[in-house]
Amino acid sequence: MKTLGLIGGLSWESSTEYYRYINTFVKEERGGLNSAKCLMHSFNFAEIVEMQHNGEWEKATQTMVDAAKKLEECGAEAIVICTNTMHKMAEVIEENVKIPLIHIADATAVKIKEQDLVTVGLLGTNFTMKQDFYKKRLKKHGIDVIVPDEEDQQIVHNVIYEELCQGVIKESSKEAYLKILSRLADKGAQGVVLGCTEIPLLINQNDTSLPLFNTTYIHSKVAAEFATK
Repeated sequence: MKTLGLIGGLSWESSTEYYRYINTFVKEERGGLNSAKCLMHSFNFAEIVEMQHNGEWEKATQTMVDAAKKLEECGAEAIVICTNTMHKMAEVIEENVKIPLIHIADATAVKIKEQDLVTVGLLGTNFTMKQDFYKKRLKKHGIDVIVPDEEDQQIVHNVIYEELCQGVIKESSKEAYLKILSRLADKGAQGVVLGCTEIPLLINQNDTSLPLFNTTYIHSKVAAEFATK
């Protein structure tokens, strides 16, 4: 079994989901007392958020690269960034380590194409929705992306940082997200990528008939498959 190098704490609420999913998938594949071989570099998320909101992306990139290098030095055989937003620097990380990086958008694109969808909505932080790094990665797979309007983007972003990353789940926020999903469908989205690893803590497929792509679950499963196969 290969050793996974997880970059977590982005936030720790979603990192716990990664750890749970990966170990569950490994147990299902190998059976018995098998669990995942993994190393985790867990950040103080407050420090990362400060860099994000101050636009200190070069500093954030170097911080992520350093974490990936440390994991590689400690024996990791693949890098798993346990968040969507910090895939902004995924290509730079790939250039600085010799082991593969399992990209969350690539894993998600495979699942989207399995359902023969060509246009999806994207929910995430403002950084993920506004910037091109994530949308371009999906576009490479032939998938078009629709994002919410400015007001809805801010609602999605605020709920992530002010509630979900702090372990707060509100019914009112769930209702707001479901209304945003409906508006994305009206704009032509055939499904919606939950492009923030905390969003599945708030909404899931039972809440809507619109196909949802839980990036935390999808990414974890691909990581576990790499480790076991």
